[in-house]
Amino acid sequence: MTTQGSPFGDEPFAVAAGLAAGVGRGALAGARFDAPFRGVRQWRGADPGDPAEPDKLTPKQRELRDFKKRCRQFATRMGDTDFFSHGTALILRGVPTPLDWDEAIHVSGLRPRNPARSAGVVSHRLAQREAAFRVIGGLRVEHPVRAWVQASTHLTEVELIVAADHLVARRRGLATIDQLRAEARRNRAPALEPVLDRVRDGSESPWETRLRLILVEAGLPEPDLAVELRAADGRFLARLDQGYLRYRVGVEYDGRQHAENPTQFARDADRWRDIADEGWDLVRILHHHLYPDPNVAIDLVRRALLRAGWQG
Repeated sequence: MTTQGSPFGDEPFAVAAGLAAGVGRGALAGARFDAPFRGVRQWRGADPGDPAEPDKLTPKQRELRDFKKRCRQFATRMGDTDFFSHGTALILRGVPTPLDWDEAIHVSGLRPRNPARSAGVVSHRLAQREAAFRVIGGLRVEHPVRAWVQASTHLTEVELIVAADHLVARRRGLATIDQLRAEARRNRAPALEPVLDRVRDGSESPWETRLRLILVEAGLPEPDLAVELRAADGRFLARLDQGYLRYRVGVEYDGRQHAENPTQFARDADRWRDIADEGWDLVRILHHHLYPDPNVAIDLVRRALLRAGWQG
């Protein structure tokens, strides 16, 4: 759609900026512009952004795309020192979104600054401290360590562990457990200590984290993460999500993301055979094994451990 009627093209803009650019009040209040927030306008029908094939997005991906669009829209109302914080900052940094999230946008400013407020936006006024935000995709986003501690006010314990597992993964380099612990202590948040005790480096997805927590809570041994499996001659065979080295039992969450890819499925099938040839029992957990009843997954892993000699 042409955006010749907007001097800002597809981009959102503050009403004040529109007036300064010569757009009349009548036009700004008319049908050509969306008003996602008070004082914000965007050309109606503007491309929501990524990706080129929106029909292939999952509902969760669409939610995330639309959430980021709303953040870009609200940013036009934010002060020069305001920044996205709490769970919003985590999401904008790529941390997995919670299973059930209210999609409220969290924005912070440092005292005495009162950050912009609007419906659907939670504003926070934080104690004076050297700012640590970084500009990501044109948006000012809080430091991930600070954002994680901030998010403890509105995320569940499991969601916090999922987020922390993502942050501390060494391949990402976003944070360390020690940094998270130090920030929690600086904010006098002792309740986060036992949460951090359950955070691990090595989880590759939120479902892997959730599976690990479910198994341990059920009384099963805690698995090692990112277990590298090699043949007797040293040849690399596989990297297991989770595994019990003592019992040669591997556990993987299979999200079936390759189910429609014949090449990948064939590759996986060969990998499963190699794992079995080395004497490992690989337990593949699918989504329906975890939800609505996680006891199905727990029983699958428990039986594999018992077959391998675990005494329970």
